[in-house]
Amino acid sequence: MAAILGVIMALGFFARPATGAPGASDWVSTEFADVRLISAVAGTQGQDNVPLGLQFRLADGWKIYWRAPGDAGYPPEIDWQGSSNLAGMAWRWPVPERFSLFGLETYGYHGEVVIPIRATLSQPGEPLALRAEMNALACSDICVPLTASLSLDLAGTEASPTAFAQLIDRFRARVPKNLSGLGLDIGQVTAVGTPEPHSLAVSIQATHPLDAPDVFPEARQGFAFGKPDIAFSADRRSAVLTVPASLPEGSRLAGEEVTLTLVDGDRFLERKVTVSEAVQAGPFNRWAALAAVLGIAFLGGLVLNLMPCVLPVLSLKLVGAVKYGGADKGTIRRGFLASAAGIVVSFLLLAGGAIALKEAGLAVGWGIQFQQPLFLALMVAILVLFAGNLLGLFEIGLPQRVSDLGLAASGAGGHEGKTSLSGHFLTGAFATLLATPCSAPFLGTAIGFALSRGSVEIAVVFLVMGLGLAAPYLLVAALPGLARALPRPGAWMIWLRRVLGLALMATAVWLYTVFAATAALPDTLLLGGLALVLTAALTWRARDGVPGRRAGAPIALAAMLAVAGVGLYATVRESSAPKASDVESAWRPFDKREISRLVAEGKTVLIDVTADWCLTCKVNKSLVLESTEITGLIGTEDVVAMRADWTAPDPAIADYLASFGRYGIPFNAVYGPGAPGGVALPELLSLEAVQTAIAEAGN
Repeated sequence: MAAILGVIMALGFFARPATGAPGASDWVSTEFADVRLISAVAGTQGQDNVPLGLQFRLADGWKIYWRAPGDAGYPPEIDWQGSSNLAGMAWRWPVPERFSLFGLETYGYHGEVVIPIRATLSQPGEPLALRAEMNALACSDICVPLTASLSLDLAGTEASPTAFAQLIDRFRARVPKNLSGLGLDIGQVTAVGTPEPHSLAVSIQATHPLDAPDVFPEARQGFAFGKPDIAFSADRRSAVLTVPASLPEGSRLAGEEVTLTLVDGDRFLERKVTVSEAVQAGPFNRWAALAAVLGIAFLGGLVLNLMPCVLPVLSLKLVGAVKYGGADKGTIRRGFLASAAGIVVSFLLLAGGAIALKEAGLAVGWGIQFQQPLFLALMVAILVLFAGNLLGLFEIGLPQRVSDLGLAASGAGGHEGKTSLSGHFLTGAFATLLATPCSAPFLGTAIGFALSRGSVEIAVVFLVMGLGLAAPYLLVAALPGLARALPRPGAWMIWLRRVLGLALMATAVWLYTVFAATAALPDTLLLGGLALVLTAALTWRARDGVPGRRAGAPIALAAMLAVAGVGLYATVRESSAPKASDVESAWRPFDKREISRLVAEGKTVLIDVTADWCLTCKVNKSLVLESTEITGLIGTEDVVAMRADWTAPDPAIADYLASFGRYGIPFNAVYGPGAPGGVALPELLSLEAVQTAIAEAGN
């Protein structure tokens, strides 16, 4: 290489200056490359730093080098001696491409490239005079040193954009950062190889199938890395890149700090990691890891019983418990086991749906069925039927063959009807459906693990989550004396059922408003009308029923019509009234691309992913996000708030959640100069947690 450089320098490739443009230095041109200095702003007024760019135009077949050139070459360098009002320079390197030639691996750029540079001013707002002596190496079949003297003066005038602002921004957008939400992530990085580890194994994951991933490792002086071998998973959503390495004598890869730049087309990120030792995944280790995840899954299902999302099914749980007052232990045990079985089977069906969607290459997530208008319409109808049953308008009678499958238990509220084990099973299944719109502590971790793995992991984790949600039913089945201690059913249960029936009717109205947010106005009116007709039909059927039912029917009808009518009126009024957009409020619409730009400007960004069907999201919003303390922070210039509405399916939001390993909501995150990759907040927000995250991210 030294000999080649000497010959080329002796040949005398001289640079020729060319006329520049406002906001740019003169071009310095050679036979193989042109280079100049450009600025995104025309002046420095009100500025403490100035965005610049070192622009290269390379002839066909020529390249220059990245900051880590690989096996040969060196990157562009600039001596700023002679500049005035310049305190410092910060280089930002766009993602490179790999050049493989004669067994050598080098990294750099071809064609046109702009290397963004941010100049910090010694005296903000004062004129800036740049004097740059640039030295680079350009290579094709031969390598040629490229030197250029560049000068650019910016007056202390208005910092209006120049014709080069968008060009600099385009290449600045190609600068990799350690950010989440990019659809690409780096997992474990280990030292592998025998007898001595001389390779890096880099595990990566992606929300969409990988195309042609590449990784560019950087380590301390003496370490060098080759071209990776890639082993893809079956769905190409994960891979292991094994990178051969050469080490200084006496060094080891394990324990070394390495900067990895991962690239897959238009997706890229940069992360600094410490290489770990490769651990053989023996049977004990595999079972220990699985046991830890299953423990988290069980806790997540158990905690789901306490989340706001399960409030709509409180009436079903209460009626299911009080009807057993004084019953024999066998009846209690069979009934609660049937309800638990309904929950567990429902979770397995959800797992099957998630596996099918994932195999089809579609987005998967927790509670996404509530994004479908048809599902919402069906749930509204079922809730009206359940509410009518609790209000005494009718008793749910299953086909005889189905009823014969289970042992009948005495009906509630003094009615002569019977509830079979099949009925208890369906009640458990229905409770599961209503409990799935929102995530819970531990649940997000378990779901994220399951949905990022294979079909077996999904099925096992969902099964254990179902056991967690069913744990209270299983506890009563094991200790039936807990239910026997309740008061015996009597006339008091008629009024309890009516109160709880109204609660279910209110839930139907809530789901009806969610339906209205995603459906057209004619469909909204049609569903509301059908719900009212169904209510009237049930009441008409009840007019010749037993005395208690005849007495309760008018009260039930009046209450149900009132609740449904109010919901219908509110929905139609909301649909026809003008709505204030998020742009006009303190919350901006979610835009993942804006996050890195705002953070680069020193802003702190608060993200809220929500949906109309997520009750926990509404609790977080009411108690924390709309509190005076948080709205006061959002109202400042330093904190920007973005809201992502996942009421209807949105692949961009699904990908964003998956980048954090989350597949359900609520989800909140905070970005800032102190946390450019984002900090995920707990599912249940607290004022202190949000304030602390904003303060730390803004540091």
